[in-house]
Amino acid sequence: MPRLMHFADEMPGVPLQDTWDDIPPATGNETLGYPTQKPEALLERIIQASSNPGDVVLDPFCGCGTAVAVAERLDRTWIGIDITHLAIAAIVSRMQSAFPGIEINRHGEPRDVGGARALAEVDRYDFQNWALALVGARPVAEDSRGKSKKGADRGIDGVISFLGTDAKTPARCLVQVKSGHVSSATIRDLAGTVQREEAEMGLLITLAEPTGPMRTEALEAGFFHSEFMQRDYPRLQILTIREVFEGKTAQLPPLYSPYRLAERRQRGQGQQRSLFERHG
Repeated sequence: MPRLMHFADEMPGVPLQDTWDDIPPATGNETLGYPTQKPEALLERIIQASSNPGDVVLDPFCGCGTAVAVAERLDRTWIGIDITHLAIAAIVSRMQSAFPGIEINRHGEPRDVGGARALAEVDRYDFQNWALALVGARPVAEDSRGKSKKGADRGIDGVISFLGTDAKTPARCLVQVKSGHVSSATIRDLAGTVQREEAEMGLLITLAEPTGPMRTEALEAGFFHSEFMQRDYPRLQILTIREVFEGKTAQLPPLYSPYRLAERRQRGQGQQRSLFERHG
């Protein structure tokens, strides 16, 4: 008797339901160490189901940038928004690591000293977090909105971790951010904080220009010798916002990041397949 044979790939199947239990958490090379990171497979399914190549994907709460990273890989134009400067720094690092040569336009941040001064006048804690992100420092304490907690820093606004005695051992540079008046007493306070916390180095980021005696005070603190790099670095350093805009950076050994580098990706690659804004 004739029989009709049905093949699985010809069947209509069951429409995808609103409970997805087939996507595991981010693991292995995909994990960056960010506490709320979502797996790329989850965002890939959402983006592929709701958009086409060339469409715009908006993520108004970026976190560590999983949605925009997947959107870039799937040839979408994307816009990402986040309120914390720590997240902004993490996303930029992730995208530049995963897509070498990518151009990212950052909006809503100061672009000159006047803009930085205006930010400090509106909210000095936002200024503080922005300044910390400029040098790759991690805020010492944050509340639920990503702002530094007042009165809990013990003279420390942020910490930069760098490679210490070897490639796996982090050392610390304590960071203080000042948006107002500074003097030689500011450097002495920083020196005392570095000594009290048994840190290797200290960095002052200041909106105001430092005085000559301040720079002399910093030089008199001596040097930190890096066994890993086999060279000396000034133990106390001063970096102005003006100097940052001019391209100057702190003198530090290679940085030790609490987040892993994102795995390099190819655009158009599928697995199943602003504050920031990228125009395709």
